[in-house]
Amino acid sequence: MENQMRIITALLALAPALAWAGPFDGTWVTDVKTLTQTGTPDSYLVANGMFTCDLCYPGLKIKADGSDQKVTGHAYYDTASAKVLDKQRVFMTTHAAGKLMAERTFTVAADGNTMIEEFVSYDGVKPTKGKFSYNRVAPAPAGAHALSGSWQQQAAASTFSSDLLTVTYAESSDGLKMTSPTGQSYDAKFDGKEYLTAGDVGKTMVSLKRVNAKTIQETDTRGGTVTDVIVFKVSGDGKSMSVVDDDKIHGNKVTFTANKKTT
Repeated sequence: MENQMRIITALLALAPALAWAGPFDGTWVTDVKTLTQTGTPDSYLVANGMFTCDLCYPGLKIKADGSDQKVTGHAYYDTASAKVLDKQRVFMTTHAAGKLMAERTFTVAADGNTMIEEFVSYDGVKPTKGKFSYNRVAPAPAGAHALSGSWQQQAAASTFSSDLLTVTYAESSDGLKMTSPTGQSYDAKFDGKEYLTAGDVGKTMVSLKRVNAKTIQETDTRGGTVTDVIVFKVSGDGKSMSVVDDDKIHGNKVTFTANKKTT
């Protein structure tokens, strides 16, 4: 939902906005099979009645008793809860200003080597769902819950609601508008300034840079901290777009291909 772009050419600089057509114009759908994620694995510890998430930003440590607990410094929630359902499953929720923001269920396979995270997100105009698939890369400490240890996401094996995979761009002679079915949008210029992403609880600010006619770089910040640097490049035939998202907060890099939707 944070992947935006557009292109400006001198020949059309004086054309009306509605007449503008560039390589990023249109609706794009992520091809999940092309998703890859590399970098720092997710790390959890569930032991001694506590739930710890090292890769959460900032790190999260709360009681694993199912109670809603106040936390600070998180862009998308101000309370969190965690509950051990059984020896293989943990359930987690987050809220912001009393509103339910997300539900997450972590289920570790019986052999302990793989894990599925099912989520429902409520931070948009309607709930969206998905599943992340993980492989274990570090074992759980002795006596800890099966979720404990480190996990590397297998992005291509994950599934998501279609709304999370779709974004629409509308180009003008000097800027780009982005809209998402989940309710986020922005209207940004290529002037080096930051623009607010409307509908985003985390208040992500976006700045755009045109690299060349078919390549755009987006820099996202929250609270003055750079969170992501994303590069979008449209293919020569204009039918697909490669995306590389360098997640500065979590130390991960996500790559995928999006295809232009045809009517």
